[in-house]
Amino acid sequence: MSAAPDAIPTAPAIEATLRATLSPSVLEVIDESADHAGHAGSNGLGYGTHFRVRIGGPAFAGLSRVTQHRLVYDALQKFTDAGLHALAIEIQR
Repeated sequence: MSAAPDAIPTAPAIEATLRATLSPSVLEVIDESADHAGHAGSNGLGYGTHFRVRIGGPAFAGLSRVTQHRLVYDALQKFTDAGLHALAIEIQR
């Protein structure tokens, strides 16, 4: 079973989903998959498995760190289902 084209984990697709879902004022998505080649969860392609997200905006104000991270994880669930293995989340103020 292959992933839907809009669920393939790429930096632009993740960025578009986060912008549409959370309307962040700060957003940077970095594909770090190549740095994890040979590690658990790597797909051997050098992309699409390990990402860093730097995000901030009104949707995160006043929330605990766990709740802030849950917002991001929930928004990106379709990518996790399609092979996103690791996500480093940095909430920006």
